[in-house]
Amino acid sequence: MKKNLLLYILLVFLIVVNGFFLFNYLGSSDKIENRNRSNGPADFIVKELNFDGDQMLEFERVNREHHHKMRRISRNIKQLKDALFNRISDVSLNENSIDSITTLIGEKEKEKDMEVFYHFKDIQELCNDKQKEKLKKIINDALHKRGKKEQRPPLRNGNGEHRPPPPKH
Repeated sequence: MKKNLLLYILLVFLIVVNGFFLFNYLGSSDKIENRNRSNGPADFIVKELNFDGDQMLEFERVNREHHHKMRRISRNIKQLKDALFNRISDVSLNENSIDSITTLIGEKEKEKDMEVFYHFKDIQELCNDKQKEKLKKIINDALHKRGKKEQRPPLRNGNGEHRPPPPKH
């Protein structure tokens, strides 16, 4: 009986120690990982523009509002696209309904682009003259890189003419 009791105590002790080790090991790496992870563009802008304390507080407020608006617009776009593609299996298509939904999607995309524009305008309002120039360069660089990513080489047939890809059956 004493041998078994000693084994049970040792087993409980090892389980507790292993649990403590796993909790500290896994918990610590998550904290370190989160500390080293940046918030993407916002952190980049703050770092590049070297905001002071007051600018930082105002930037965080502006950025928070921007993200709330963008999430709302994106949810609306998703709902509209769901409504559009839910009609894909309809036996009879109502062209007016499809046109109406795609028009609404286009308006929401416009609203999204305008929100991004005014967000950068708000950030520019926070900046001094030197920071404004730096922000302008950051935006221009981002726009030009984005455009390059989206460009694709044209497809050509044997005669050098542009052609669409063949349909897949």
